[in-house]
Formats: sequence, C-alpha cells, structure tokens
Amino acid sequence: MDNNDLSNSLKLSRFVHGFWRLLEWKLSNLQLLKLIEQDIELGIYSFDHADIYGNYECEKQFGAAIRTKPSLRSQIQIITKCGIKLKSDKIDSRKIKFYDYSYEHIVASAEQSLINLKTDYIDLLLLHRPSPFFDPEEVANAFSYLNKSGKVLNFGVSNFLPSQCDMLNSFVGNSLFTNQVEISPYNLEHFDNGNMDYFIKNKIRPMAWSPLAGGEIINPTTEKGFRIYNILKDIAKELDIEDLEQIAYSWLLKHPANIVPILGSGNIEHIKIAVKSLKINMSIEDWFRIYVASKGESLP
Repeated sequence: MDNNDLSNSLKLSRFVHGFWRLLEWKLSNLQLLKLIEQDIELGIYSFDHADIYGNYECEKQFGAAIRTKPSLRSQIQIITKCGIKLKSDKIDSRKIKFYDYSYEHIVASAEQSLINLKTDYIDLLLLHRPSPFFDPEEVANAFSYLNKSGKVLNFGVSNFLPSQCDMLNSFVGNSLFTNQVEISPYNLEHFDNGNMDYFIKNKIRPMAWSPLAGGEIINPTTEKGFRIYNILKDIAKELDIEDLEQIAYSWLLKHPANIVPILGSGNIEHIKIAVKSLKINMSIEDWFRIYVASKGESLP
C-alpha cells in the first residue's frame, strides 16, 4: 500500500483506522490487539484517536491492548486530537462543552494521551476543531514545547478552513501537515469552501472522516442518498464490483488531493473491502457521475 509522506517523520498508510467507536465494538484487549495486527497485515498502520472519544476512554483501551505487545509500537503511527472539553460525568465542575487551546490545556491533554496510549510519543497531534476563542501564540508555544521534548513529532488540525490554517501556520512556521475534514460523495463541503484547492496548493494530504457519510450512501434514507446510491450501484455493476463501499472509497482515492480515508469499522471484513478499492482505476467520467449525483444538477 502506498504511503502518504506528510513529513520526514510521518508516513501515513493509504487508509487510517479510526477508533471513535472503539467501545461500541465490545472487544477484549486480545481481540483489539488481533484487529491491530490484521490492519498491519493489510498495510494499515496509522490509527486515529482523540482524547474525548468514548467519553475519554477509547485511548485507554487502545493503550492497554498495545501494552500486551510493546513491539507493535514501532510498527504503527498514532494520531490523536485535543481541544474539545466535554461536559462529562467524569468532570463534575464542567458546566458546558467548550474548546480550550491554551498552552496549559494542549500540553496537559497531550501528556494525558501519552499516559492513556502507553507510549512515549505521539506521531501526530491535531487540534480538533477551530474555535472562536483562539490564541495562535499559545498554540505555537505548546507545539514547540511538545516537539522539543520529543512528546509529539508532528502537528495538524481538524475541520479548519484555509484562512484558519494560514493564520495558525503563520505562527507555527508552516508546520501543519494535515487537516482532517469530512469528505465523502455525500459531503462536498470542502470542494466549495476552498479547502480542496488549498490542500493541493500546499501539498497537504487531507484525512477524510466519515467517508461513507455515516452509511447514508450505502443504506440511504434521503433523496440525495438514494441518488448517490443508485449511481454507485450502476458503476459497481459496470466494473463488476460487488461492494458499493469500494466505489465510494475509489472516488476519494482518485482525487489529486491524495485524500486519506479514515475507516471507522471494527469489522476486519469491512476493512478488507476498503483496501480492495486501491485496485480500482476509476475513470474521470465515473468520478463526475458520482459528483453530479451528489449535487443533484448537471455541471454548468
């Protein structure tokens, strides 16, 4: 599987396995370890987390699984996020959900993730969402400390717009290596807000969360979902491909921005289906058939 070189120290696999729903999978540590090993066998060795996933518990389970086989740490890339403070039963004093990108919180969150994940370093730390209260100097200072101390090797953002990336990059020396955003045949937001052009211009390979639109394009419930489902079905039939997911993933992989889909399933068979999409050479016409179906209107 081809790698996505975001920096000298970060080489993500062509797909990233996301662990937002890890607790829902009901896996023992040994079962989770087996899933991680199966991922590696398929060429997937980049794993996506966030401090808040599973009400602050998902990182801990992943770390416990990795701890049973420490040699795996050198074979994988760990991504995690910070910045969102949940209103949680674990934190009685917190009255609302809010964002915190203070120096103190970024450093404390990263250090807690190191403890949770049972690791000495994080390969990639992302700011989870843009905030209306944001001091880039504090963020830059936190990034500098974490990097110089060897606790975080690389930094990026999630759900940021081009102007927000430019603003932060001006303080961190253009060191942002990726932006994790929602991209799917159903969600074309980043084709319209300038992000896709920004990714290509700055040679940033975006990570795509919810690449199947939460299942809406495979099990549609809306008019738009049915439009996309029907064209995926037509193309799959023409290409003699059984699984519609492969067509959806191929649509993402085809784009010149080199999109990195995040797979959110705990079922290894679904992961295998996704990896098979790498063998599909989608035509530009088929790419636009899906795009037009999503838009619901012909190109101008």
